[in-house]
Amino acid sequence: MPLIQVTLAAGRSPEQLRALGAALTAAAQDAVGASRETIRVVISECDPELWFAGGESLADLRSRGDR
Repeated sequence: MPLIQVTLAAGRSPEQLRALGAALTAAAQDAVGASRETIRVVISECDPELWFAGGESLADLRSRGDR
């Protein structure tokens, strides 16, 4: 049973998250031949204030237009 775990900065719509789950499921099915019913996708969202790149929060980077 493949398990795909993804962490994203919060802020995407439910439709985008559903599309990602469907696309990852299809990719795993194609890549490893797993049955759709056995594939699990877990999407975790992280507050941009708690996501750091280069020592700066994603919230700060976004506010400056850097990400």
